[in-house]
Amino acid sequence: MSGFVLHQGATVTCLHGGQAQPTKPDARVSVSGMKVTVQPVPYTIAGCTLPPPTAGNGPCVTAQWTSGATRVKASGQPLLLQSSQAVCAPTGTGVIIATTQTRVKAI
Repeated sequence: MSGFVLHQGATVTCLHGGQAQPTKPDARVSVSGMKVTVQPVPYTIAGCTLPPPTAGNGPCVTAQWTSGATRVKASGQPLLLQSSQAVCAPTGTGVIIATTQTRVKAI
């Protein structure tokens, strides 16, 4: 899977429209003037519209990435790519990566 590298300014949302942000971008590597994000670092989600239990099983609170770059790392961890996948908790749904920088690609 190749794709553009995710960075702190990328637009990532849960499937219900909540805004996802990295909890800790990589401190040493930047692209387009913003810190990159790496696979083991979860994202926090704010503004998810999925109702809480009993009406639903939301809202989404965090997203944990299940895939990242296979050949490119930052600080020893796989970079997140536009093609990376994540699972939101507690809903088990995915995320949408709407925009990211378009200068740096990785595999």
